[in-house]
Amino acid sequence: MADLKSQAPAETLDVLGRVCPYPLVLTKKQMEKLDSGAILKVLCDAPASAEDSIPRYAEKQGFDIEVVKIEDKGMWEIYLKKN
Repeated sequence: MADLKSQAPAETLDVLGRVCPYPLVLTKKQMEKLDSGAILKVLCDAPASAEDSIPRYAEKQGFDIEVVKIEDKGMWEIYLKKN
C-alpha cells in the first residue's frame, strides 16, 4: 500500500456527522470529479463507512486507499488515490 497520507490531497471531503450511506455517496461524487492520480482525503466518523463501505468501493474501483484511525478524536482520515 502506498503512503498516501504523506502526499498532499487535491481535495478534502468532510463527512463528519453523516451516517451511511452519505459518506460513501459523497466520496463517490467527489472521486468522479478528480483527475487521475489525484488524492482525496475524507474525514469520517461513521465506523461502517470508514471500515467497510468506502474501502470496499475503493477496492472495486481499483483505487489506492489508506485508512488512518484518529483514536483521540473518534474519527478516520481516509486517503483515496484515483488511478
